[in-house]
Amino acid sequence: MTNKQNKLLLRIIVSGIMLVAFFFVPVHNLIKFFLYLIPYLIVGYDVILKAINGVMSGEVFDEHFLMSVATIGAMVLGLTYTGDYVEAIAVMFFYQVGELLQSLAVGKSRKNIATLMDIRPDYAHVEIDGELRQVSPEEVEPGTVIVVQPGEKIPLDGIVTEGFSDLETSALTGESLPRSVRMGDAVISGCINISGVLKIKTTKPFTESTVSKILALVEKAGFNKAKSEKFISKFGKIYTPIVCYCALAVAVIPPLFITFVLHGVPDWNSWIYRALTFLVVSCPCALVISVPLTFFAGIGGASRMGILVKGSNYLESLAKVKTVVFDKTGTLTRGSFEVTEIRSQGNMSQERLLEYAAYGEIASGHPIGKSIQKAYGKKLDRQRVKNIQEKSGKGVVALVDDVPIAIGNDSLMKELGIQVQEADNRTGTIVYVAVHGVFEGYLCIADKIKNESAQALEDLKRLGVNKTVMLTGDRSAIAQTVAEQLGIDEVYSELLPENKVEKLEKVLSEKKTGDVVAFVGDGINDAPVLMRADIGIAMGALGSDAAIEAADVVLMDDNPGKIAQGIGIARKCLNIVRQNVVFALGTKILYLILATFGFASMWYAIFADVGVTVLAVLNSTRALQIMEK
Repeated sequence: MTNKQNKLLLRIIVSGIMLVAFFFVPVHNLIKFFLYLIPYLIVGYDVILKAINGVMSGEVFDEHFLMSVATIGAMVLGLTYTGDYVEAIAVMFFYQVGELLQSLAVGKSRKNIATLMDIRPDYAHVEIDGELRQVSPEEVEPGTVIVVQPGEKIPLDGIVTEGFSDLETSALTGESLPRSVRMGDAVISGCINISGVLKIKTTKPFTESTVSKILALVEKAGFNKAKSEKFISKFGKIYTPIVCYCALAVAVIPPLFITFVLHGVPDWNSWIYRALTFLVVSCPCALVISVPLTFFAGIGGASRMGILVKGSNYLESLAKVKTVVFDKTGTLTRGSFEVTEIRSQGNMSQERLLEYAAYGEIASGHPIGKSIQKAYGKKLDRQRVKNIQEKSGKGVVALVDDVPIAIGNDSLMKELGIQVQEADNRTGTIVYVAVHGVFEGYLCIADKIKNESAQALEDLKRLGVNKTVMLTGDRSAIAQTVAEQLGIDEVYSELLPENKVEKLEKVLSEKKTGDVVAFVGDGINDAPVLMRADIGIAMGALGSDAAIEAADVVLMDDNPGKIAQGIGIARKCLNIVRQNVVFALGTKILYLILATFGFASMWYAIFADVGVTVLAVLNSTRALQIMEK
């Protein structure tokens, strides 16, 4: 507990003890009033001060104003009419008990978020003159070699230049299994080095590192509010003044009606008591506190699973997803291509064919290009390559040793007017190679479906996602094979990047009103589609600045199963919001009616306000554990 919470608890205990003790003290009239005023002020002075400050600043109608008016009015009624001050003190007492419980619940939520925030590194070790010196991660320039010892957090993104070790990535990805790294492997900040000493050459400044991006996403999430949250905020501002005027009406109109219409003698004290009870019941704390807390807890729970949601509005949209559109490569498939066949059709040897293809792809960052370079296996001399021209979605043309070459798909060959011998229909990507404008052969490059993809599609169907679509630039035969294996409903193949947006537009035009279309991509060339979808999900894309900027949800690893987990979290979070709204409004409406007609005392009002608020807040905190059951 914080110091503030401890002080509030002490005040509650002291006032409670005094209230019980004074019950047995035989005093009356003003002495009794001033005696009971002591525990009332001890437990409620801060509420009264906040109400006064609210009135002074023009923010009159809030829960502090309602509680102050109701309890002060009840104390005055006790002095002038009933002689009973216990109800007034009890209302303030239990209101503060509710505030303490709410504070503890919110504190629990923030503590869980703080666990995620603990990924921020405190320092980096830089070797200077043979000694390790601690410096701030912000001071480390890209290209600097840092040393990370066992048990330390990796402070910046980089490449391992020396050593091997296991890394704990659970704070980033939600996965418990460690990841092994060795020389040449890329590592990201925020992971914990478990075993060996690593030397890492940094590739980015701290402000652009993975850990900075994650922290920025989580910190900014609160600014993007859901429709439900915005509604509750507006509801509170309109609702509270209305109930204050209604309470005034309860106190004044019936007695005036009895006096001037029925010509009777009204019991003013009784109607004022009903109005004060009405005020206590009407306090909107349950909704104003529990709804934002539910979204806050839901985003925190998702973050712990390695699912970063940029705001509660996106969490709300995620819950309504009925159609999921997938990129194929790197999303449903591993994206780690391998050259499985080299077929020479002319006089050129397979080794020479592969060499030309590797040099043609020397500047490529695409997985296919990297797989060709990897298959070649030799160091590439960039000076041998000139005039590289990338043909979007088709391939590359370049000069290698001043020899014109073309590497790409059949669309590129047709564009260049090169006749090719079509490869057999197979479940692999075919890369054609032409030299001096003459077709020389092709490479077959295979990509495997991820182990988790089939289960991920099943989980989405189970959650009620009624349509799955796959967009890919691959040949129709490959796309159909993957779709059949995974049970995908629609497939669009042989697409250029701009064609993906067109196909997504078609899917969006076919959706039902209220449904949400999600696009899932790995971040490579997917930014336009991620932005156009109702909700964009970037998977395993922490290294892609464009994907993080464009996406609404970022999955911190390559597991497509996290999509269904994210939708499940969002739906359960929204269910908790609905439960709280229905429970709070239903209970308050019932007790407002009872209070108006004199069937509910202050004790009932305490439950209708404090009890309902505490129960709603406790229900909200379930959003933190919704995926742990």
